[in-house]
Amino acid sequence: MKMHEYQAKGLLAQYGIPIPRGGVVRTAEEARKIAEEIGGPVAIKAQVHAGGRGKAGGIKTAETPSKAEEAAKSLLGTRLVTHQTGPEGLPLNAVLVEEAVEAKRELYLSTLVDTSENLPLMIASEAGGVDIEEMAAKSPEKILKKHIDPVTGLTSYQARDLAYGMNLEPEQIKSATDIMTNMYKLFKEKDCSLVEINPLVVTSDGRLLGLDAKVNIDDNGVPYHEDIAELSDTSQEDPLEVQAGEIGVNYVKLDGNVGCLVNGAGMAMATMDLIKYMGGEPANFLDVGGGANEDQITKAIEILLSDPKVKVAWVNIFGGILRCDLMARAIIRAAKEKGLQVPLVVRMKGTNFEEGMRLLKESGIDMIIESDWGEAAKKAVAMTKA
Repeated sequence: MKMHEYQAKGLLAQYGIPIPRGGVVRTAEEARKIAEEIGGPVAIKAQVHAGGRGKAGGIKTAETPSKAEEAAKSLLGTRLVTHQTGPEGLPLNAVLVEEAVEAKRELYLSTLVDTSENLPLMIASEAGGVDIEEMAAKSPEKILKKHIDPVTGLTSYQARDLAYGMNLEPEQIKSATDIMTNMYKLFKEKDCSLVEINPLVVTSDGRLLGLDAKVNIDDNGVPYHEDIAELSDTSQEDPLEVQAGEIGVNYVKLDGNVGCLVNGAGMAMATMDLIKYMGGEPANFLDVGGGANEDQITKAIEILLSDPKVKVAWVNIFGGILRCDLMARAIIRAAKEKGLQVPLVVRMKGTNFEEGMRLLKESGIDMIIESDWGEAAKKAVAMTKA
């Protein structure tokens, strides 16, 4: 689960990590009031679930409250397009108004899950405010890393080692180690997959402040944190992905035109690879899993068919716990209730295969039934080019 910057900073503040003064607003008039309370130059920052806001014009500065009102008015109610959003952009319903901070230095600090080591990892760098992947490629010596033992947590030695490695002044070391300790506490207690402060700035008077922040929560942990679940903003998500989440299936919209529905993540990846191999492009990742019931599968097929970019729908099932006859009934039901506006290719193998095939053939629905996996992929891709 992604969070807006203001929500991420709210969590940082709860854990004692210093952030700039400010507040989130949803009207231009509110932006003026916050700027008046701050009493100096402010930054107006678009709140969307995407990076690259500055280059896209989503971050503005204002010297006066009236200028802050104008800047907020120019952003609110628009759609912000960045390199991470695609051409359609994301709706901009709120802006963060906060004090403009004079940064003497920009640093980088994050905690994430290192899946290669199955351990939390803290990353620090004296070079913040830039693309950390680019920095790692060009100047790897500036990227400092410490794996964290979940039993002991982040040790004081590890934190001090990172702080000194960021070339901080001696009087800033304790502040930096406190921030690191509190960051890991937040990461652990809220079931985060990422906590990132970029940049962590050194102000002109020597303070450390989290100028920008990103916090992602492990979806599996969200149900255990009511305060976190309330922060979800579905306006920043694809409507079809939201619908899929509501019925309990995994759906990710992609840029292609071959819609595919499968059971199992491995099957999904292999299906998409085969579509690419045959010269096509998958329109989605849609995995109903092994324990889906008929209602869930029917709604999942309807979601698949609701994507206007889908030119061909391909159902690719290996029946195990999810039986082929159950899948067949769901396909028939969805086709009758939703209607088929695009060609449908069905390939099934496994439990109750014969019964599933019988149901499909006797349904009277116009579809292509192909038992061979490669042939099914070839036919699905070919029909997108017809």
